[in-house]
Amino acid sequence: MNPLKKLFKQTFIYGLATVLPRMLSFLLTPLYVVVLDSTDEYGEVSLIFAWFAIFNVILAYGMETAFFRFYHKAEHKNTVVTTALISILGSTVFFAIVAFAFQSQMAELTNIDAKYIRYAIGILVLDALVIIPFAWLRATEKPLRYAWIKITNVVVNLGLNVFFLKILPDLVQSNPETLLHGIYKPNFQISYIFISNLIASGLTLLLMGRLYLQKAYVFDKVLWKKMLTYAIPVLIAGVAFTINEVFDRIMLQELLEPALAKSEIGKYSACYKIALFMTLFATAFRMGIEPFFFSHAGTDNPQKAYAQITNYFVILGSIILLAVVVYADVLKWFIVPNADYWEAMSVVPLLVLASFCLGIYHNLSVWYKVTDRTKFGAYISIVGAVITIGVNFFFIPKIGYVASAIATLAAYGCMMLLSYYFGKKYYPVPYNMRKIIFYLSLSILFSAISFYGFNRNLIIGSGLLLVFLGLVYKLENDKLRNIFFKR
Repeated sequence: MNPLKKLFKQTFIYGLATVLPRMLSFLLTPLYVVVLDSTDEYGEVSLIFAWFAIFNVILAYGMETAFFRFYHKAEHKNTVVTTALISILGSTVFFAIVAFAFQSQMAELTNIDAKYIRYAIGILVLDALVIIPFAWLRATEKPLRYAWIKITNVVVNLGLNVFFLKILPDLVQSNPETLLHGIYKPNFQISYIFISNLIASGLTLLLMGRLYLQKAYVFDKVLWKKMLTYAIPVLIAGVAFTINEVFDRIMLQELLEPALAKSEIGKYSACYKIALFMTLFATAFRMGIEPFFFSHAGTDNPQKAYAQITNYFVILGSIILLAVVVYADVLKWFIVPNADYWEAMSVVPLLVLASFCLGIYHNLSVWYKVTDRTKFGAYISIVGAVITIGVNFFFIPKIGYVASAIATLAAYGCMMLLSYYFGKKYYPVPYNMRKIIFYLSLSILFSAISFYGFNRNLIIGSGLLLVFLGLVYKLENDKLRNIFFKR
C-alpha cells in the first residue's frame, strides 16, 4: 500500500480513537453550560481539568515516547514492554500513596475543593496505568483495538454524565418514590462529573489490563536508565507544553479578582471549545504520524515523505481554520448554548490559529525525535511556557482572558518557528515553504476579513471559504488523487 495512503488510513483510525476523549469535553460542554448553576461552576470544573492535564504529563514522565523509540529499535521487544510497565506501575503506586496521604495539602496547593480531590487522584492513577498498554497497541499497529477501547471509554463517560446530570434528576423529580432516589443527591453536579470519569477510567483499565498479565516480567535496569535519559527531556517538554495549553486557567484564577475569576474562566473555557475542531484534527494527525516517523526513519530519503505530510497538514488545517472562524457564530449555538458565555467569543479566531500553529509544530518536531535530540523539544517548549506565563502575568490584570488567548497564539507561533529554524540546521527536510506560507497566509487573511472586517457576516465568510476551496482544488487535485486512489 502507498505509505502515505497507509498513514492517512491509520491517522483516521487513531484519530477517531484519540480525538474522541478530547471530543468528550466538546460534546459535554452544551450539557454543562445548561445544567451547572452558573459560569462559576463551569469555571471550577475547567480549573480541575487543567490540573488533570498537568499531573497526567508528570505521571507519564515521557515514558510513552521513550517506549516507541526503544520498542522499534530493540531486538527483545518484550523486555522493553515489561521494563516500561514496571516503571509506570511503580511510580503510579508511589504517587497514589503520597497523594492520598496528603490530599488536604494537595487541595490547598491546587485550589481544588477538598471534596473533589479523591476523585481527581483516583482518575489520575487509573489513567496513568493504561499509558504503556495504549502505547503498545499503537507500536504494534493494532488501531482497531485501540479505537474500540478508547471509544468505549468515551461512550461510558458520556452516558454516565447524561444519566447523572440530566436523566436521574428528571426521573427523581417526576417520580420521587423511584429506587433511583437513593443515588440522587441535589447540588451534586460537579461530583457526578468526576464519578462518571472515574468509572470510565476504571473500565478502561480492566479492558487494557491484559498486558499486565505477563508470564515473564523482565526489568532491564540498563535499558530503563536509557529510556529515562530519553524520556526526561520529553517530560520537561511535556510539562512546558501543558503550561502552554492549560496554565492560563490557573493564572486567571490567581490574577483576577476572586469574585470574578471562576466566572471568567468558565466563559473563556466554554468558548475555547469552539477552537477544539482544530485541536481534534491536529491531535488525530499527530497520533498517526508519530509511529510513522519512527518506523520510516531508516528508509531511503524519509525527509521527502515528512515534507509531503506537512504540506497536506497545512492545506487541510488552513481549510479548517477558515471554516471554523466563518461559522463560529453558528457553532456556538450547538457547543455553548448559553448566552451567558458568549462574551468570550472574540477569542475564538486567536485560539483556532494557535491550535493550527501547534499542529504545524508537531509535524516539524520530527527532526529532534528521530535524531534523539529530544532536549530541543524541551528547550522549545520552555520558551513557549515562558511566553505563556509572561504574557498572562502582565496582561491578564488589564485585558483578562483576551491576554490568555494572545499568549497561547504567541507561544505556539514561536514554538513553530523555532522548531523550523533548528530542524533546518540539524535535520533538513525539503518543506515547500512557498506553498505552506501561501495557504497559511491566505487562510489567516480570509479569516480576519470575515470575523473582524465584516463583523462575522456569514454570506461574506461563506464566499471566502468557497474561493479558498476552489484554489485548493485547482492546485492540489492531482496530488491528492495520487495519494488516495493510486495503489
